[in-house]
Amino acid sequence: MSDTKEVNPLAKLVRAGDVQTEAVQVTPFIFLAHGVSNAHLVTTSDGDAIINAGMPEDGERAKKLFAPHRTGPVRYVILTQSHADHFGGVPEFLEEGTKIVGGPDYVGARDDMMGLQSFFGKRTFKLWGTALKRDKPPLPIPHITPDIFVDRELTLEVGDRTFQLIHAPEGETVDNIAVWMPKEKVVFTGNTFGPIWLSMPFLNTLRGDKPRLVKTYLKSLEKIRDLGAEIVVTGHGEPIVGKDKIKADLDKMHAAVSYVRDYTLEGMKKGKTVHQLMHEFAFPDDIRIGDFHGKAMWAVKSIWREYSGWFHYEDGTTELYGVPRSSIDADIVELAGGADKLAARAQARLDAGEPLQALHLVAIALGAEPSNRAALGVKKAASQLLLERSGQGNLSETMWLRSEIAEVDAALGE
Repeated sequence: MSDTKEVNPLAKLVRAGDVQTEAVQVTPFIFLAHGVSNAHLVTTSDGDAIINAGMPEDGERAKKLFAPHRTGPVRYVILTQSHADHFGGVPEFLEEGTKIVGGPDYVGARDDMMGLQSFFGKRTFKLWGTALKRDKPPLPIPHITPDIFVDRELTLEVGDRTFQLIHAPEGETVDNIAVWMPKEKVVFTGNTFGPIWLSMPFLNTLRGDKPRLVKTYLKSLEKIRDLGAEIVVTGHGEPIVGKDKIKADLDKMHAAVSYVRDYTLEGMKKGKTVHQLMHEFAFPDDIRIGDFHGKAMWAVKSIWREYSGWFHYEDGTTELYGVPRSSIDADIVELAGGADKLAARAQARLDAGEPLQALHLVAIALGAEPSNRAALGVKKAASQLLLERSGQGNLSETMWLRSEIAEVDAALGE
C-alpha cells in the first residue's frame, strides 16, 4: 500500500514545510512558509505583519524562513481563526509593541476547542496521527489571547499598506476572518474554503467540532467573491492567482455547496431519509468539486441535522433515551447462535460486495464478544475493501479506515 503522504493531496499540504528551505515569494512584499497551516509575512514601509503562524514547530521554521525578507518590527500578528495550527507559532514573532489581532469570539472558540482536548485529542490522533508523525514529541500549544478583536470589519494601516479585516465565519470557526489588501487586490482567506481549493467544505468534521452552518458559509463565500481579488492566499497550499479564475472558482464552489443544500432540503420535503439522500447523492458534472477534506455525502448529513435537529423519527422512541442499540448486542448474538454465526453472515455480505452491511453485522458480534477472531477478520477485510474503493482521496476517510485496520491487527496480535 502506498504511503498516505504520497497519494493524498491534503497530507502533502500539511507536510510541505518539512522540505522547505526558502520562503515562497508570493509578491515582492508577501512571503509564505508552509506548515500544518501556512504562515505569511507581509512587509510594509513601516514594519511587518504576520498573518497566521502555524503550529509551534511551524512558527520556529517560519521565523527562520522569513528572516532574510524582514524589513522592520512586527507590528501585527493577525490570526484568521482560533485553531492551534494558526496561533501555535505566535510566540516566535512577538516583539515589543506587537499587537495580536483575532476575530469575534476568538477566546470563546479557542477555549471550547482547547478545553475539550481530552475528548478531541484521541479523535484527532486517530485521524491525523500518522499523517503528522514527527521524529520528536510536539511542542506544547501556547495560550494566545489577541489584543485587538474584529467585530464585523476592522481596518489597520501599516506604513504604505492597508489591511481590511472582514468577519467571514463558518469556513472552520465562528471567529474566522479574511484579510483584504484593497490596493494590492490580495485576500488572505485562512481556512474559509477549507484546506484544499475547490473542495467541499467540512461542515462537521469527523474529529468533532461545532457544526458550520451552510447558509453562513455561503454568505462568507459571497463576501470574499465580491471583493474582486486578483490573488487568494489560503491557509494551505499555494496561492490562487488571476481575477477571472478566482471568480470562476468561487462561483463553482458556491454552485456546488448550494446544490448540496437544495438537494438535501428537497429530499427532506419528499420524505426521504438522510441515509437515502447520502447514498443517492451525485454531483452534476459541471459543478463537481473535490472531496479531499469534506465530502458532499457528509455535507448532506450535516445539512440534514442543521435543519432537522438530532431526533431521527424513523429510529423511534429509543432516540429519546440514553440506552443505545448496542445494549442488545448480546441478545442478538444469542438469538443468532453465537458471534461466529454473525461473523459468517457478515462474511457472506462481504463476499457479495456489501462491506457496510458486513460492518453492521460485525459491530453487533463484537459488541457481545470484542475478541471474536472471526468477526475481527471480517471487520479488517471490509475496512480494506472500503479503503480500496475510496481511492484514498479524502484524508479523514483514509486515515479512519487505516486506523480501524491497525486496531484490528493489534487485537489479532498481527
